[in-house]
Amino acid sequence: MYLARYRRKAVVIDSRQSRAALIPETHNYPGFADGISGPRLLEALTSQAKNYGVEIIADRVTDLRRAGCGFEATCSQGAIEAARAVLASGLVDRDLANSDLREAVGSGLVRYCPICDGFEASDLRIGVLGSANDAAAKALFLRTYSRHVTLLTLDGKSCDELPGSELSEAGIRIPKARALAFRRRGKQMIASLSDGTLESFDVIYPVLGCEVRSELGKNLGARHNDVGCLEVDAHQRTNVPGLYAVGDAVSDLHQIAVATGHAAVAATDIHNGLPRNFR
Repeated sequence: MYLARYRRKAVVIDSRQSRAALIPETHNYPGFADGISGPRLLEALTSQAKNYGVEIIADRVTDLRRAGCGFEATCSQGAIEAARAVLASGLVDRDLANSDLREAVGSGLVRYCPICDGFEASDLRIGVLGSANDAAAKALFLRTYSRHVTLLTLDGKSCDELPGSELSEAGIRIPKARALAFRRRGKQMIASLSDGTLESFDVIYPVLGCEVRSELGKNLGARHNDVGCLEVDAHQRTNVPGLYAVGDAVSDLHQIAVATGHAAVAATDIHNGLPRNFR
């Protein structure tokens, strides 16, 4: 959208696998006091970009390589050449391949981003799912919103001394039995534990890690951290000349507002770095 308003030609190749599409309703994206669903927000952004002549191709880039002074992106519909490339490829949350958990995402019974919607979980019974050490920080964060936070482990192992004492002081429960299965019952999620007991929750937050979709950048030699997030400078430039990266492929603060800001910065630097396009 910014590039088009700078009177540059921009093409978006959209795999239609946006993490935002899974959001039933967000209340922390500025400008939508009554909330908006992820799909509706994506539709609004798409419509606004098209109004400025942005071409949006429903496809997936399988290869990105240097071509002359720019890049060539390959998808099923052919190859597209561009002077600059911006990776806004995001990430994929790992899950347990449990159909009940996956289906519950659409109704808000399973959530992945407490920064996004922890406020909506205020005073609810919250289950945080993962290994004790990895999930401790998210459990403590959610204690901001509810006194009823339980950390469910998949391996039954306790956490290290420091996070363990913090969890205890915060009143966060950690059942000794491990979580085996989950099923939906009305507006609740039921967890079956290895000792035969059942635990009911209003919402479950899995903490199972994620896969950053940064392969296209890494294949070009872009620097990245051990998680896979691409390293960029203040203008969203990677170390590969002409290659930019924005959003969840860069930041561990997984917010649409952050990605939007990244995009504005990248687009402006791209415009300023290209030959003048006087009217």
